[in-house]
Amino acid sequence: NMAAEIHSRPQSSRPVLLSKIEGHQDTVTAALLIPKEDGVITASEDRTIRVWLKRDSGQYWPSIYHTMASPCSTMTYHHDSRRIFVGQDNGAIMEFHVSEDFNKMNFIKTYPAHQNRVSAIIFSVAAEWVISTGHDKCISWMCTRSGNMLGRHFFTSWASCLQYDFDTQYAFVGDYSGQITLLKLEQNTCSVITTLKGHEGSIACLWWDPIQRLLFSGASDNSIIMWDIGGRKGRTLLLQGHHDRVQSLCYLQLTRQLVSCSSDGGIAVWNMDVSREEAPQWLESDSCQKCEQPFFWNIKQMWDTKTLGLRQHHCRKCGQAVCGKCSSKRSSYPIMGFEFQVRVCDSCYDSIKEEDRTSLATFHEGKHNISHMSMDVARGLMVTCGTDRVVKIWDMTPVVGCSLATGFSPH
Repeated sequence: NMAAEIHSRPQSSRPVLLSKIEGHQDTVTAALLIPKEDGVITASEDRTIRVWLKRDSGQYWPSIYHTMASPCSTMTYHHDSRRIFVGQDNGAIMEFHVSEDFNKMNFIKTYPAHQNRVSAIIFSVAAEWVISTGHDKCISWMCTRSGNMLGRHFFTSWASCLQYDFDTQYAFVGDYSGQITLLKLEQNTCSVITTLKGHEGSIACLWWDPIQRLLFSGASDNSIIMWDIGGRKGRTLLLQGHHDRVQSLCYLQLTRQLVSCSSDGGIAVWNMDVSREEAPQWLESDSCQKCEQPFFWNIKQMWDTKTLGLRQHHCRKCGQAVCGKCSSKRSSYPIMGFEFQVRVCDSCYDSIKEEDRTSLATFHEGKHNISHMSMDVARGLMVTCGTDRVVKIWDMTPVVGCSLATGFSPH
């Protein structure tokens, strides 16, 4: 029932569902809002790319419906030139040009970019490159004038996501091993600058903010890491609040907020305008660092003290290796990114004050299985799409501050 789900602005601050678009026959892999227009471009596993425009009735209707040779896996849209690049399951990227009234779409060319599913695409109008990653374990960049392959670089596992810094020609690639590689792309070659390791699951999404030089990564370990690339110390902040794979990220530079979506429909808005603390490295020990009882692999001490070995756990706040008895309590600790209850040792538990538990994020229900999200920051709009074949358009201004719409920064 549409009427029940769409309300006028609620009293509590939460995303407001403006529209629901239904019609795709399979997972919607990408949905993008058309800037300055009441329109959405969608791509789906059902092999169609569709442009939806809002009619006077308030409903969205398809103005373009194009069937592809292979399921659509990802898409990017360049509004100034009205070019759409669609990645497919067969490894090809198709380029289209959309008419000014968004009622016609002309095919431009096919790029044989990958041997397997395309996972992400970025178009650099300045370099005239289409850069992409795929499940053939590589990043490739191709010339949009000639259609020729310029360069490619292979990783040890499927390349799942991509971000790009247009000024420096640095590319960030996340992969299924949980690693992020930073590369410098040249005309026909590239060099690996560094690799970032921190996630315990495959990387599902990346977001690069070129102004503050922050990289955000979301993964199947349900966590987000902020990598301070521009900072001298190279801080990494852990953000744990989702209960499923983090599928999409968007950092709002003006209000210093990070919006994230997970595949169970969770939508989180993180306040990054506070001084947060790095989570500690976990320490290794052969016995509990509180009561000194041996852990179960420490045969010698077990034998000497005639005690049964204990399981090793870790306090999330201090990183010490502790036994279950010395870490029986749970607490949230938002300043370190722990928005839900985690294991802490007894002394850390006693040190956490009530005000330390104040949440630094808000959590909302998207009520569908989100596979992708994107935002029109200028209008405070967000579009989510998912495995349930539904596309939802949200007004995010109740949760992301009014400074977005006006363009004034609170700083």
